[in-house]
Parts: sequence; structure tokens; C-alpha cells
Amino acid sequence: MTTILLVEDNAGLAEGLRDNLELEGFSVTIAADGRAALQEARRSKPDLMILDLMLPELDGYHVLRTLREQGFETPILILTARGEEADKVRGFRIGADDYVTKPFGLMELIARVYALLRRARRTVAGQQSPLATCVRFSDVEVFPARRIVTRGGERVELRPKEFDLLVALLAQDGNAISRKDLLVQVWGYDEATASRTVDTHIGELRRKLEKNPTAPEHILTVRKAGYRFQT
Repeated sequence: MTTILLVEDNAGLAEGLRDNLELEGFSVTIAADGRAALQEARRSKPDLMILDLMLPELDGYHVLRTLREQGFETPILILTARGEEADKVRGFRIGADDYVTKPFGLMELIARVYALLRRARRTVAGQQSPLATCVRFSDVEVFPARRIVTRGGERVELRPKEFDLLVALLAQDGNAISRKDLLVQVWGYDEATASRTVDTHIGELRRKLEKNPTAPEHILTVRKAGYRFQT
């Protein structure tokens, strides 16, 4: 059975979400504060974590950063009342895979849970787009099968979704790909979703891989079409 760790200090909301997720067939464990979340994540190694940012003991950012630094690869969905762009960027930068802003629709949350789980399973199964053993551009080398990126000979730490997005762009062989198609391929969404998720991750890839992120040479925006990769 697929396991979910739900980290939420609002007891009523947590119980309601657990009931609905269990109706979907998931096994759900609740942690009510950041310290308990770290302990439970290490103990049970869930298939997915839903993480509130505003928590007692340790906040969600601290939990997220700590787990990623310790090699915790489980998909993490941020559940938060914060809607500012800077908060979302910060979450993605330290390792979140997706977010839902409160108040949210239950069906949207469940759809995103399924999407993250589908993508995680495809990654584990090795179902990546066929690419060369190594792709080089500028001073960057990408090793798709090994999920390694280096720049100037130094390892670049990409979060799982950042790496998957980069591979999706590389696989287009210079052609443009829409935000909708990237959402489907990388996040597993079955239909268009109003989201800045793709744009935020593109920004992070540019920051980490481009010489000048504000004037990118490789990860290019195609007006009214999406993005494309240029070697």
C-alpha cells in the first residue's frame, strides 16, 4: 500500500485530509510538528510527504532542507497558506516537488498527489527519454542515466524535478515544448493546470546552469509556445 506522511498542525484539517486520502486507498500517518515529521520520515520512509510550512517546533522549510541534505528523495508536496512567489521559489530551491496553496480544492490536492506518485514511479523504473550517455553544452555535462550534472567539472546539485525538466528539454532535440506538455511529462498532470511550477523550475535551472541567467544562451523561452533547449 502506498504510504503518505501528512505534516499538518491543524488537527481538524489533518484528520479530514487523512480520511479522504484513505478513501483513495493510501495509508496515511500524521505528524503535527516539524520535529515529529523528521522522526517519522526517517522511520517510515513514506512514498510521499505532504508538508505544511507553518509548523511548531521546526518549520516546514527546516524539515524540507534537512531531509534533502540527508538524501531523502521522496516526493514532497508543500501545503501552505503562503501564496507569495518568493515563498514558492524558496520551497522549490530547497527541494519541494510541488505546492498547493490554502485554501485549496480537495480534488486538486488528490490529483497532485497522484501525479507526483506516477512521476516518482516512472523515474524509479528508469523510464527516461532516450539520450546520449553524456550531453555537453558550454561548461556543463549532463549524464541522464546516472542523474548527474557537472559544471566546470564540479557537481551541480539539481532537485529531482529540476533534473527531470532538464532531461525533458534535452530530449526535444532543439524543438519547442509547451508548458502544458512539460507539466504532463515531468509532473505527470493529465491536463492543463494553471501553475507557475514550470516557470519557477526553469528559473532555477538557468540560475544553476547558465553563465548569465538573465540572458540565457541554452534554456530559451519561446514566446507563446513554451521553452526549448539550444546547445
